[in-house]
Amino acid sequence: MQVRICVAPSPGGVPLETGVRPLAATRAHDLTVTEVRLTPILVADPPLLNTQGVHQPYTPRLIVEVVTAGGVTGVGETYGDTAYLDLARPLADALPGHRVTDLNALPALAARVCGDSPDATGTGAVDAAGLRGVRTADKLRRSVVSAVEVACLDAWGKTAGLPVHALLGGKVRDRVDYSAYLFYRWAAHPGGRGETDDWGAALDPAGIVAQARRLADAHGFGSFKLKGGVFPSDEEIAAVRALAAAFPGKPLRLDPNGAWSVATSLRVAAALGDTLEYLEDPAAGTGPMAEIAAALRAGSAAPLPLATNMCVTTFEEIPEAFTRGAVQVVLSDHHYWGGLRATCELAALCATFGVGLSMHSNTHLGISLAAMTHAAAVVPRLDHACDTHYPWQTEDILTERLAFHDGALAVSDAPGLGVTLDRDRLAALHRRWLDDDGALRSRDDAAAMRRADPDWRVPAVPRW
Repeated sequence: MQVRICVAPSPGGVPLETGVRPLAATRAHDLTVTEVRLTPILVADPPLLNTQGVHQPYTPRLIVEVVTAGGVTGVGETYGDTAYLDLARPLADALPGHRVTDLNALPALAARVCGDSPDATGTGAVDAAGLRGVRTADKLRRSVVSAVEVACLDAWGKTAGLPVHALLGGKVRDRVDYSAYLFYRWAAHPGGRGETDDWGAALDPAGIVAQARRLADAHGFGSFKLKGGVFPSDEEIAAVRALAAAFPGKPLRLDPNGAWSVATSLRVAAALGDTLEYLEDPAAGTGPMAEIAAALRAGSAAPLPLATNMCVTTFEEIPEAFTRGAVQVVLSDHHYWGGLRATCELAALCATFGVGLSMHSNTHLGISLAAMTHAAAVVPRLDHACDTHYPWQTEDILTERLAFHDGALAVSDAPGLGVTLDRDRLAALHRRWLDDDGALRSRDDAAAMRRADPDWRVPAVPRW
């Protein structure tokens, strides 16, 4: 039993997927973990802007492979920042000998062997990237557990001949709708770093509309989310209005990542209340969100809903946010919540409290997108199209990219996740990680922005 932080050997040197067999013919021993592989990679990312700064030329991801005694390999994916990788190593070391079906034991195992990341806090402070909500030791462990759980489910499904959604209780929909994710962006990274593309800059309403048209034409998206918090709110109001004129009747969303004051949030809500599907994280924290929501309720019989993937990202944050009515839509993310089964638990809580549900996107590759789609397929209520960065990610580690049709992904009925690793691509992206001097191994949008503006510092919130 061995754990390596390296590229997995070639298929000829390691027992990989050998087909599937009926569950009745599966020996329990076949489900025992014999090896865990952790492969950190750097993936090309465009110069997308947010209130913290700009995306780095490459973003870190971690690919997890769980190999069973039956010769089956399951795959998972999560954040690849150093803080996550440091926690993944001891969990990977402890996993051999456990069965891939022992999913209830994963959180306790992680708590016992991983310890606390030195980068975590127990204070509820915003994390270094500034966009993922609270950063606590437990939440960091959950993000690692999520990738291991997905890899175990993938291996279990392949062994049993069942798709992951069947292991979660069965799908209730055959396709999952996704939304186009719009960004203010530069034409290229500062200093010619990173990969090039043909998207050009998008720094005004016309640029955002052109970007939306291209995404809609290429993927059939029927709803649109704009990442705000980049320019003063009047400019972003103008961009949303331009989108509404270009795509009449289509659902629109705006997400400034907590950059606004309560007063600015209410002014934007008044300007766009009849235009937006929901307003996402206009202000930072449950308190300001609750204040905004209360004012909106007092002023309208049908107030603009507030959504979040920042002030409700852990189960511990739910009681205050739900009882105070601070949010009306939670954007779940299985990386935050600890996996696909935890996402189902979150969905049940949202249904109980009458809170809407959708899904947040990180800079994910195809493994995480496939896992997200299986989770979205099984929750009874999915009230809004899910977010996805995937069209922006020009590199992947799958043999075949996932394809949107009419703005949706078909739910795979193939065993496991229904995806296959491309080991040559995985090796190439891992080599990039090995060649990095450490500057890109943890996401830092502010550091990337300082290459264009040496005086840039993360703005205090509220920014406007």
